[in-house]
Amino acid sequence: MPVLCQYFSLEYQVNMDTQRLIAFAVFSFSLLMLWEAWQDYNKPKEAIVAQQAAATPSALPTPGQSLQTAETAKAAPSGGAVKGARAVIKTDMLTAVIDANGGDIRELEFSHFRNDEDKTQPFKLFEEREGRNYFAQSGLIGKDLPNHKTVYELLPGDYELKPGQDTVKLSLRAVSGGAEVVKTYTFHRGSYVVEVAQTVHNLGQTPLEAYPYYQLLRNGLPPEGQGRFMSTFTGPAQYTEAGKYHKIDFKKIAEGKAELTKQAQDGWIGMVQHHFVSAWLTAKPEDTEHREFYTRALGNDEYAAGMILSAMKLAPGESKRAETRLYAGPQEQEKLKTLAPGLDLVVDYGWLHVLAYPLFMLLSWLHKLVANWGVAIVLLTVLIKAAFYPLSAASYKSMAQMRKLSPRLQSLKEKFGDDRQKMHEAMMKIYQEEKINPLGGCLPILVQIPVFIALYWVLLGAVELRQAPFALWITDLSAKDPYYVLPVVMAITMFLQQRLSPTPPDPVQAKVMMVMPIVFSVFFFFFPAGLVLYWLVNNVLSILQQWRINTVIARADRKK
Repeated sequence: MPVLCQYFSLEYQVNMDTQRLIAFAVFSFSLLMLWEAWQDYNKPKEAIVAQQAAATPSALPTPGQSLQTAETAKAAPSGGAVKGARAVIKTDMLTAVIDANGGDIRELEFSHFRNDEDKTQPFKLFEEREGRNYFAQSGLIGKDLPNHKTVYELLPGDYELKPGQDTVKLSLRAVSGGAEVVKTYTFHRGSYVVEVAQTVHNLGQTPLEAYPYYQLLRNGLPPEGQGRFMSTFTGPAQYTEAGKYHKIDFKKIAEGKAELTKQAQDGWIGMVQHHFVSAWLTAKPEDTEHREFYTRALGNDEYAAGMILSAMKLAPGESKRAETRLYAGPQEQEKLKTLAPGLDLVVDYGWLHVLAYPLFMLLSWLHKLVANWGVAIVLLTVLIKAAFYPLSAASYKSMAQMRKLSPRLQSLKEKFGDDRQKMHEAMMKIYQEEKINPLGGCLPILVQIPVFIALYWVLLGAVELRQAPFALWITDLSAKDPYYVLPVVMAITMFLQQRLSPTPPDPVQAKVMMVMPIVFSVFFFFFPAGLVLYWLVNNVLSILQQWRINTVIARADRKK
């Protein structure tokens, strides 16, 4: 970037003012996002699906040697999920549909979040429909033991959380492989955590070994309503103390090249998408039971990610209980931190997490004061602008000085014509005489670019802004402005900034700079309203600061 600044200063004889640097930074960043979205849109899905089908995976995962101490089932009937008897569980936070065929959670919708496309409908995380399957599954690995292909019996119960109750439970029962298994789901008031217990009773006359497993099955498509210009990661993610947090690409799973920690004494595995996450956690955060993680391509662009726990060894007539937890809900960082180590890292801040997280915490603190996320963004913009005031002032002062030199620089161009070396020497002499650093308007802005990028990821990734209103027509700060008012007003502020900046002596560059506000307003049409609001307020403050400095310098010149 410093090299680019020098290039523009010497090649075009103009100051690298705030507007041009910001334009260059945002334009480059926008092109990067556009390229990533285009790559994702055009990746060869057909080849991946064909490879998945050729793999013909078994219906069940198989424990590795670290867990396996006896012969276990290596295959079961394959095929898509079959519908069976169903139970609907309702709490104050969610509605879940559990199918007796496998005892899966086939649907999960949230009471406090609305659908991206149809705001009148609740948002669904888990769902069952053609090409969009997303389930939470569990079972036991062992010869003929109940698994996610087994038909369970729904046990009677009241499946709706009543006033005054804190929990509601649903149990399913299956007898297979010489064992009786009761799978119990426990839902809690005010929580997105579901406790899942599998109680196994050995009905046979010989010892029994059963490996509890828990997995998430999902299609490889991004969530509906996610624009290609605002693409975020969708796919499995894992955390262990040794391997730390990492995302796993669906394509890598299909190719058999998924990078994950396969064995650990801690950790979790889940599925991540924009604003939401589902993850299998242990019964308690401090549990150190050995577990084995896996990912699998199931064909038809469906994938599974899960974990297998150590074997339950049961003597004849003995019963044991395996417990775990499923979190399926919004990516609320402070709540995720309390559930499991590293779970809050699913909030994707890109490579500037070290800057983005403090910005989010400051934004959250401001929201607590004003109870409006839009107002909090405005206040955050003011604070950031105040923090960078000395740097911005130096930039604007340099720009104002360069503005005065524009006629002299233009005359140099006319005098020396195409003799660039002499023209540059004459320019440097003028800079020395006037004690002006031609890069003075550039370098201070470079420091601010990472802050803008970090704030971009904060406003894009914060589920707290999802469907959060600001004022008037802005009812969702995480979505684009429905009437494009903010991008248009932002374009107007960019034109005003240009009027306060030195006019480029090169006619082509001057025309490019005049068109730039229109170009960027088009880009910002697809950006979240919260981000455009930040940029608009930042532009207004920049105009005021730049106007004030220009006025002060002009006043000082008149006194000379």
